[in-house]
Amino acid sequence: MNKENSEVKASEPINSEVKAGEPTTSAAAAAVAATTEAVAAANPLRDPRDKRIPRVAGPCVLVLFGVTGDLARKKLLPAIYDLANRGLLPPGFSLVGFARRDWKDQDFAELTHAAVKEHARTPFREEVWKQLSEGIFFCPGEFTDDGAFDALAMMLKEIDETRGTGGNYGFYLSVPPKFFPLVVQQLKRTNLADAPPGSWRRVVIEKPFGHDLKSAQELNTITSAVFPESSVFRIDHYLGKETVQNILALRFANNLFEPIWNRGYVDHVQITMAEDIGIGGRAGYFDGIGAARDVIQNHLLQLLALVGMEDPTSFGSDSLRREKEKVLKAVRLPSDLSLSTARGRYGPGWQGGDPVVGYTQEEGIQPDSITETYAAIKLEIANRRWAGVPFYLRTGKRLGRRVTEVAVVFQRAPHLPFSKDDTEILGQNALVIRVQPDEGITVRFGSKVPGTAMEVRDVSMDFAYGESFMESSPEAYERLLLDVLIGDPPLFPHQREVELSWQILDPIEEFWASQGPPEEYPAGTWGPKSADELMARDGRVWRRL
Repeated sequence: MNKENSEVKASEPINSEVKAGEPTTSAAAAAVAATTEAVAAANPLRDPRDKRIPRVAGPCVLVLFGVTGDLARKKLLPAIYDLANRGLLPPGFSLVGFARRDWKDQDFAELTHAAVKEHARTPFREEVWKQLSEGIFFCPGEFTDDGAFDALAMMLKEIDETRGTGGNYGFYLSVPPKFFPLVVQQLKRTNLADAPPGSWRRVVIEKPFGHDLKSAQELNTITSAVFPESSVFRIDHYLGKETVQNILALRFANNLFEPIWNRGYVDHVQITMAEDIGIGGRAGYFDGIGAARDVIQNHLLQLLALVGMEDPTSFGSDSLRREKEKVLKAVRLPSDLSLSTARGRYGPGWQGGDPVVGYTQEEGIQPDSITETYAAIKLEIANRRWAGVPFYLRTGKRLGRRVTEVAVVFQRAPHLPFSKDDTEILGQNALVIRVQPDEGITVRFGSKVPGTAMEVRDVSMDFAYGESFMESSPEAYERLLLDVLIGDPPLFPHQREVELSWQILDPIEEFWASQGPPEEYPAGTWGPKSADELMARDGRVWRRL
């Protein structure tokens, strides 16, 4: 933990009486915590909506397993800096990287510095970086190496003593799922999972939470033997997006929408996550997993739950989870999966004017792979609110463009006192929640075309986050990491939600496994023909994106 030779040099923490390398008494630790409010309030970049002190993390250490991966470099490390830049981390906050690298503290600091400069959302401020880098440490080792975890335990104890972190540790498993049990068992062996009185220990698990119901239950058995459920935070980064959280605000803060949010007015719901990229360097992860396990089981079913749930008694974690679980329990699969599901795999084509190879030509993919890169399914919710209203979920890679949205499409007016020619190009009313990339909400409705004739045509009324609030939305990982450090669980799926989602998807995966390779679609298009046929059987079409 010697930082004297670091090239990314760190100065003394600003606004802190505690200096790295000096013993920290309990009074000094309290002084560190007491400065948090002043530091945050003085920061010009701090979000004015975060004025409440409970939304500022207290003294703690975040241990990041898998610091050399893309997720850490592109999302987690920049999010930590952005939180510090907004005044939401305490001066004594410390970050420990654990990986199979022969690195010193300064090497990890340099990697973090480069990641922050390239990917941080907020402007780079030297004084913030200096304070943050003072608490950056690295522990080299393998997940099977008992000695490495013993060294980690000693390092954390020393950080507690020198930086006043109070024994509060968060363990972020940014590693492939097969390593989850190894890391969790090592944390148990070294007693790092056991929180002394007055402190906390939390573990963060990245999706996927298993690859089917059985494996998800096995993973939970291993984790729950070491950490209580209240200390397990399952990350689904979509739930941290402002536009996803805004579904709750849109529905329950406005009397305009809730009265028509039911089978009496809604014709159907389309939930889409489309990507214009291929698998990139993720062949080792993606092949054998596929689009449905990677996206539908978590992201899209969570969006379905938020759209379909009843109003909770509060936005506390228990109330939200209870209502989401009710919806997932009520989801029903159509009897004939051959008519209500579609899967595909991108072939050679064009993307952005450039030729691209097909999935089986990607590096690391076997020619006989049967993994799908596109999946679409039709679901129904068997309750009074949604009976008879189909929910169509689709996701795919190498599609026309990158977009994620939820479209609530309403029924046609029961009587149109117009001639057929007057409304020839009039579609159905729709409320579209744009999750990414152009965050906002669009309402589509019919309006008279200027002129002497009564011609009605679709128009759109648009709300965009950037234009209305004149500020960029925090990245999802900023919100979720802060919630972990604070111990605020509403945006994290409970194990029961995970199991219910697998119960929905497992029968579909079993059916697909018996159907041979997926249908091929050209890269740059909107998926296989079977997906369009799925909608056409119901007299509907996918929205043009």
